[in-house]
Amino acid sequence: MYLFEKDAESYIVKPMNCPFHIQIYKSKPRSYKDLPIRYAEWGTVYRYERSGTLHGLMRVRGFTVDDAHIFCTREQVNEEILKLLDFTEHLLQKFGFKEYRVHLSTRDQKQPEKYMGSEEDWETAQRALAEALKNKGITYREMQGEAVFYGPKIDINIVDASGREWQCTTIQFDFNLPKRFHITYTGQDGKEHEVLMIHRALLGAIERFFAILVEHYEGNLPTWLAPIQAKILPISDSYIPYAQKIHEKLQAYGIRSEIDSSASTISYKIREAEVQKIPCMVVCGRREVELKKMSVRKHGTGNVGLLTIRELAQNIKNDCG
Repeated sequence: MYLFEKDAESYIVKPMNCPFHIQIYKSKPRSYKDLPIRYAEWGTVYRYERSGTLHGLMRVRGFTVDDAHIFCTREQVNEEILKLLDFTEHLLQKFGFKEYRVHLSTRDQKQPEKYMGSEEDWETAQRALAEALKNKGITYREMQGEAVFYGPKIDINIVDASGREWQCTTIQFDFNLPKRFHITYTGQDGKEHEVLMIHRALLGAIERFFAILVEHYEGNLPTWLAPIQAKILPISDSYIPYAQKIHEKLQAYGIRSEIDSSASTISYKIREAEVQKIPCMVVCGRREVELKKMSVRKHGTGNVGLLTIRELAQNIKNDCG
């Protein structure tokens, strides 16, 4: 963690999001009727990683996590885990990952003193995770003794196009924070009961996830993910006004476009756009102005032909499907 002092007071730059979600939960009394309560955010946190361990976007000191915490009753646990697995599967498939390996980290039964929480809590949590995986038909490997001291967890490692494995999704129980922060709800019996708390991060650190995406697609991102979906290439300066009109109309259709207004030749502009792996290249010159159309090229495919702006926008949106 980053620790420093200012005006005789100690400060820590936020290393995690959990305590803040807990404070929101504890801002007023909660009943069993309110549960489950789910808080999620893109939370930026900071960790003092040693300089020798830093590696591009894979390991950084400041990063943003798609962090969420679920506060629920014992009876709601199974359904919540199933929903998280459905959500994870949907999200990873949208990003194009079809293969993943699942690990279920459980406690070492020979050393129960190393873990927080009662035996009943651990049995409930581990059973809930295992049953959810079985219900979904997900093959998993149990990693006995690999659970952290405060609870068992599911780790989902994605496999990229080159067969490399990356740790991504984590679904994790926590018996530590509910006790330390005294997180409770009022049950049907009118008594206070301890909440079950589940941490989840689907993509993990967003910076690291995008580095994985770049590796997976070898930089050739699908159209819906590409920062620039269409590069407009005027043949000469005299066609820049027409390129500007195309740019404005494409943006009106929700397409991310950009104009290459450099003095380079059209061949060079096309080559640069190909090197940058831009999904669509839009060439405009005299013929295109006269026909009120555009010559369109697709990355890795070549010439598509003459299209109207509407046709191009529709093509791009179809690619985004």
